Order: sequence, then structure tokens, then C-alpha cells
Amino acid sequence: MLFLVKRFVPPYNAFMSIEKTVARLLMARHKRLAIAESCTGGLLTHRLTNISGSSKFLEAAVVAYSNKAKQKLLNIPSRMLRQHGAVSKHTAAAMARSVRAIHKTDLGIGITGIAGPGGATKTKPAGLVYIALSVPAETLCLQCRFKGDRINIKQKAVTQALRLLKECLSY
Repeated sequence: MLFLVKRFVPPYNAFMSIEKTVARLLMARHKRLAIAESCTGGLLTHRLTNISGSSKFLEAAVVAYSNKAKQKLLNIPSRMLRQHGAVSKHTAAAMARSVRAIHKTDLGIGITGIAGPGGATKTKPAGLVYIALSVPAETLCLQCRFKGDRINIKQKAVTQALRLLKECLSY
């Protein structure tokens, strides 16, 4: 009797970093990702491109920090930015959908927020971050409130974005 044995490498390991887990899941599922970052300034892209072989799943990344850049690089309507602001669920969702559509990928992620300490208002405090994930059928947006200094807020936002990707890819 012959048995065909297919080697299975589990996509998750408790000792593996979350970015390595996400990378393995993206590669195992043959999914391509595009990223649009604002308040995280490319930190999500940095963490994913630290993984050898990231070109197998990462198509493109855009750091659109200003409203002008969001309009020019991601086609975010100026009306949306005026009406809802750059830090809003509407803008995060539009960033995720747009970067996915522009680069023709399976998934798009958009992150916008206020890392602080400057730029905060009463209605939009430092630590307010919106993280959106777009797939062809839908776009999900999380509103997060992180505590800490600027660097901590950026790191927490990126970790939450990776958790969202991992959860989406785990189904």
C-alpha cells in the first residue's frame, strides 16, 4: 500500500511573532495585501517587510500622511475629508478599499489616527485610531483607543492591525 503524505506546516505557533503568523497565513492562502498607512507612518509595512519572502504577499504600501496625499495617492474625496475628517471610520475604510482597488489585491488595510501628543481635540483624543480591512465582499473598520506615548500608540495600532489580519485569514 502506498500513502501520499503531504507535509503540513501549521500557520500558527505560540512562539512565533504575529507578523510571521500573518505572513504564513497570507502565503498559505495565496493572498496579496496592499497597505495604506497614515498615523503609523509605515510601521506596519516595516514589520511585515522584516519577514523574508514578504514579496510573496505584499504588493504595495502607501504612507499618506497629509490630506493632500490621501487625495492624490488614494483617491480619497476631499468632501469626505472635510465632512468626516482624516481621522474617521469613513476615511480608514476608504483608504483600505482604495489601496486594495488601486493595486488589485485580495486584501487592503487602512490605518488613520492621532498618535499624539499634538493634533488631539476633545472629540478626537490622542490614541484614537481607526483600522479598516477591505476584502472584495466587505470592509470592516475598528475604532481603537490606545494609551501611551506616540511610539506606544503606533506600535499598539500596528499590532491590532496584524491581529485583525490574522483573524480574517484564520477562517
